[in-house]
Amino acid sequence: MSLPVLWLLITAALVLFMTPGLAFFYGGLVKSKSVISMMMLSFGSIGLVAVLWILFGFNQAFVDGSSADWIPEILGNPFSDFGLQDASTAAFGGDAGSGAILAGAIFGATFAIITVALISGSIADRARFWPWMLFVGLFATLVYFPVASWVFAFTVDADGVATFTGWVGQLGTHLGYDTSTIDFAGGTAVHINAGAAALALALVLGKRKVGFSKEEAQPHNVPLVLIGTAILWFGWFGFNGGAATSDGQVGLIFVNTLVAPAAALVGWIVVEHFKEGKATAVGAASGIVAGLVAITPSCANLTPIWAIVLGLVAGAVCAFAIELKYKIGVDDSLDVVGIHLVAGFIGTLYLGFFAIDTGLFVGGNIEQLVVQAIPAFAIAAYSFTMAFVIGTLIEKTIGFRAKEEDEVAGIDLALHGEGYAIN
Repeated sequence: MSLPVLWLLITAALVLFMTPGLAFFYGGLVKSKSVISMMMLSFGSIGLVAVLWILFGFNQAFVDGSSADWIPEILGNPFSDFGLQDASTAAFGGDAGSGAILAGAIFGATFAIITVALISGSIADRARFWPWMLFVGLFATLVYFPVASWVFAFTVDADGVATFTGWVGQLGTHLGYDTSTIDFAGGTAVHINAGAAALALALVLGKRKVGFSKEEAQPHNVPLVLIGTAILWFGWFGFNGGAATSDGQVGLIFVNTLVAPAAALVGWIVVEHFKEGKATAVGAASGIVAGLVAITPSCANLTPIWAIVLGLVAGAVCAFAIELKYKIGVDDSLDVVGIHLVAGFIGTLYLGFFAIDTGLFVGGNIEQLVVQAIPAFAIAAYSFTMAFVIGTLIEKTIGFRAKEEDEVAGIDLALHGEGYAIN
């Protein structure tokens, strides 16, 4: 087995572990009477998205890059190797290239899974499970798989040089720039995508009957939140480092994946201290996640000093951003918008200023900022629109939101017939 394939498989396992970590993180934040429901939204995403990705999502997510027009091919053929039959047969026969394709498919699947699972935090305490699963299937097929093709699709030439082939990867070339969009691990495709969709679903489902206030929104299990955070941070080294192509690159990625969330933790709890008079464990955990989100697109293209600055900024800004939901009346239950959308934008746009050699303030010019901003806002708009339409159709037909009496009593027993009590 080649080292690149082995590395992909190891990091894919790390990234898959992140979604159960997310379930713990989200589960600890909600009330004890809805923790099972909350965690099931993540585990349901694992089941359905994994199957859809292997059947056709992986094929959708890769385009051949043959178009030289302004509007390149934006979606791969979902039936080009349905169920990865051809790749699997060739790999069984000993073809190394097909084995690498399958490893790439597994790695890509874990990204698809966690992107969709992230959205569930915005509709905690009030979403029905099977309508959520319908949303998962439609959103993955109509939004994540195409967006992945825009951002992550690439081809490799005979010399081993990779060229990104989706419209995001080709944007700089089409604008006549010397720079290309940087999104190494998914600031746009994962976090902005999920954050915008989370905002849309929060609007579709409306406010919770109980729990939409700072006083009521107290987590039922802070240690579970910290366990989930630890798993997420551990898995994020695979999330950011899986696509590394050299020892130097993976070393830089790992350093940045350590220091950015560490700095974000500090930035968040400092703000919290001055706002609330105390630093909380949930604030520290939230700061870590904000820093991890922010460093995701930029992990391979910042020096550690600028990664620390990014973490401080992301942690501090997101600590303020999560308060906006109370002012505008949008019940983003677990702050998916305030953390993933906001920090995703910060990390993506930050590269326009501080990316090594190409950022505006470190030897580059305005071009890097332009090619960062266009995909960030385009993907946010596409994801928000599609999620709003899909969510509204589900709500108007089969109903997305739980019954009021179930919501007030707690949806674990009503929807899943199980739960647990905290004395």
